[in-house]
Amino acid sequence: MPGLLQRFLPREEGFVDLFRKQAENISAGAKALVQMLEHYTGVPEQVQIIKAIEHEGDEITHRIFTKLNQTFITPFDREDIHELCSQLDDVIDLIDAAASRFVLYRVDAVRPGTVELVKILLSAAAEVSAAIQAIETPEKSLKHCIEINRHENESDRLCRTLIAQLFDEEKDPLQVIKWKEIFEVIETAVDKCEDVANVVEGVILKSA
Repeated sequence: MPGLLQRFLPREEGFVDLFRKQAENISAGAKALVQMLEHYTGVPEQVQIIKAIEHEGDEITHRIFTKLNQTFITPFDREDIHELCSQLDDVIDLIDAAASRFVLYRVDAVRPGTVELVKILLSAAAEVSAAIQAIETPEKSLKHCIEINRHENESDRLCRTLIAQLFDEEKDPLQVIKWKEIFEVIETAVDKCEDVANVVEGVILKSA
């Protein structure tokens, strides 16, 4: 009987489009963060640009959750839709959190290695976008998920190196605290990209 019902009820396919928009939004946020660090002037204004991207992400998240509550038949498990939405939202939130700390902590100059770390985040965000764009082509999507895992390992190594250098080179304990947190927030954003990849892999394996 459930199979017969499904044939007559409209199937909601709008979720994938919204996930694609959110993934593109994350890429835009990561690009804006790289841009800010490479051109480190007018920082409060650049942070506001990233904040606006984060607000757009909140809007998309709200639309996904609203759609989830209103939709009887979803393209994949409701729990997976909820989880994927939450993990994507966490990525853009962390990008915004990283950007905001440069104003909050009154950072005068960007430490060497910071741009490289954020560029790994940008690469991971690009792979998240590609994985979600290709989610209906499982083999292709899974390749992007593998790349996300590689970027996460790379960011983890670089973050540890940067923190070690920080302890070796920086004599001001306040600067150590500020920069250690900045590096860790950026690295956590990459970790969240890996969490997105894990959800995508789960969705694909369930539908195989």
